[in-house]
Amino acid sequence: MAALARFCFRHRFVVLLLWVCALLGTAVAAQAAGSRWANDFELPGTESAEAVDLLRASFPQTSGDTDSVVWRAPEGDSVRDPQIRARMTEALAGIAGVPQVGRVVGPYAAEGGGQISEDGRIAYAQVTFTEQAMNLEKENVEEVVDTAQAAAGDVDGLQVELGGEAIQAVQGAPGGLAEVTGIVAAAVILSIAFGSLFAMLLPIVCAVFGIGTGLMTVTLLSHTTDFAEATTLLGSLIGLGVSIDYALFIVTRHRTGLHRGMPVEDSAVRALDTAGRAVLFAGGTVCVALLGMIALGISFLNGVAIAASLTVLLGVAASVTLLPALLGILQTRVLSRRQRRSLAEHGPEHAPEPGDPAAGEAAGRAARWALLVQRRPRLLASLAVVVIAIVSLPLLSLRLGTTDQGNHQESKTTRKAYDLLADGFGPGFNGPLQLVAETPGKADTPALSRLITRVSRTEGVAEVGTPAPAPGGRITVVQVVPDSAPQDEATDQLIDRLRDDVIPAAQEGTSLDVHVGGVTAINKDFASVITGKLPLFVGIIVALGFVLLLVAFRSLVVPLTAAVMNLLAAAAAFGALVAIFQWGWGSDLFGLGREVPITAFLPVIMLAMLFGLSMDYQVFLVSRMHEEWVHHGDNARAVRVGLAESSRVINAAALIMICVFSAFVLSGDLEGVMAGIGLAGAVALDAFVIRTMLVPALMHLIGPANWWLPTWLDRHLPHLAVEPRDTPGGPEAEPRREELAKTAGGPE
Repeated sequence: MAALARFCFRHRFVVLLLWVCALLGTAVAAQAAGSRWANDFELPGTESAEAVDLLRASFPQTSGDTDSVVWRAPEGDSVRDPQIRARMTEALAGIAGVPQVGRVVGPYAAEGGGQISEDGRIAYAQVTFTEQAMNLEKENVEEVVDTAQAAAGDVDGLQVELGGEAIQAVQGAPGGLAEVTGIVAAAVILSIAFGSLFAMLLPIVCAVFGIGTGLMTVTLLSHTTDFAEATTLLGSLIGLGVSIDYALFIVTRHRTGLHRGMPVEDSAVRALDTAGRAVLFAGGTVCVALLGMIALGISFLNGVAIAASLTVLLGVAASVTLLPALLGILQTRVLSRRQRRSLAEHGPEHAPEPGDPAAGEAAGRAARWALLVQRRPRLLASLAVVVIAIVSLPLLSLRLGTTDQGNHQESKTTRKAYDLLADGFGPGFNGPLQLVAETPGKADTPALSRLITRVSRTEGVAEVGTPAPAPGGRITVVQVVPDSAPQDEATDQLIDRLRDDVIPAAQEGTSLDVHVGGVTAINKDFASVITGKLPLFVGIIVALGFVLLLVAFRSLVVPLTAAVMNLLAAAAAFGALVAIFQWGWGSDLFGLGREVPITAFLPVIMLAMLFGLSMDYQVFLVSRMHEEWVHHGDNARAVRVGLAESSRVINAAALIMICVFSAFVLSGDLEGVMAGIGLAGAVALDAFVIRTMLVPALMHLIGPANWWLPTWLDRHLPHLAVEPRDTPGGPEAEPRREELAKTAGGPE
């Protein structure tokens, strides 16, 4: 690290130029190539996926994306009025002539007779494209939108809206305001913390370069790899947090070196060789945790894992290459004018005794808190556990699902179309189920007819459509409309009822084979698969964290404690999400509308993020404790000093991340809002309750056993140097560590 830091410091303008070229080059290339997002939730081996495969093989003419044009007549009028009918017929004819539009079925044709609501005020047309949404030209979809909405201007009071995947895609990816707000909030906190404009700008600039290059690269990769549209939002969410935090740790260490009178280059190199090593360790851990999603075997999450890891990786790269170059450009201007003047007049500061309450106002507060934790460990540990338990309690009601266009902002045409269809045709119309039946035998057709009759009488079914046989007659599709909304638990129960009871009874004694498909069934299967694989993923990341901390700190108790703390932070995060979104507590405050289940893929993504962030805090906290333990062999002193000297930077970093994550409430995307609120709450609890209260209190109660490691295991573990060799906690301290391990056996 020292050699890399010195090279970047001395060749600072070359390094800066390379980063500028990388950012501008990827931005220009991404702008020219555009993006091709793939919002595909299908899972091979599930019943809904089998239904999709049969439909694609049997109905190739309707294999493209199907969207809706929905209109409502003015109060007191009907969509059958001649003026409205003539204008919408003309508009639908215009849409049919748009390139990549394969078929338009309107309510005024014979085959669209059921597409007008009972009160006659709402009607819809189905627009089937020749390609899936990800393969459509944006200009063609925009022409469909413009043609449809132009009809509303010709008839007073006529409302025309559009819904569907293709329409959603041209509305644009959400998030820009959230990222800007998060950066502004971080800038304010950094200004207060550093008191220097240039010092404040350093973490922001590194984050912009790292995240910008990462997101532009992901946009380019979307042409070769399936990335969901939410990937950029999630990538910027985690990228902003870790990039700013990593640069903050390094800049803080560099400023401390300058205050102590070190030459600028030596201080920068020293900062990178100490804090930079921890940044590499923490960033690598985050990437490995994110890439752990690939082990789940879900293609949708593979893209998210790759994109988020790439963003974090480039954020780390900016921190360890671009940052020392910028430190070389700014020289001592990372200190405020007052600090530079004080340094010139009074000379360098002397390092205070670790944990000394008199070492400055802020340091004094941290030291007094560390002393309080040492004196009252049982009380504070109990208080922390109670807080975590209360926040985590709603987790027992967790229900996974997916969001849909009914969760879009009320101003978007997709949300308006969704609400119009629900008003005119019932809440389940936006998420119909499809019975895809294979009828290879002669007796199967009567059996299918009996099944349709039984389904129509099943609890939770509002309407059953007319069977639609495919050419050849061996595949038949029947549409089933639930009487509940797609996200309601009652709809999930209906799918289970059909699959477990109604359909098996009809298939008995025949060769009839019926699959329940449709978007709602796909979403339910996706949530079920995630739920089933979640324990595996939790086990993977917990085991990974345990091994990494075991190797880094040569202790069994420290990694075990960290694993439990990570799980507590995750439980609290999801407990808060359940209360806000699933129970609806405070959802109106965020403008989120009705209660919704927790998006199925968020637990995996958030667990990976929280694991990485928690590891960051654990490493920065325990590494200082470990250094003090190896140097003095006094557990009480080690915990007190480590907490006193680490808590300030941990709290500042956490406050920045809380602001960054909270800003995603403004993203306009429900997944972004969920992730932002969940991560902000988890970071607050992790930093202010778990790492600075519960962990040190437990370490005081456990005593020297915190640092115990069996001799036989110590001999077989590889040596991972988080600190450079010339620091008290470095590899040369192994003899002292082995000596202390023999006596670390019980509580203080």
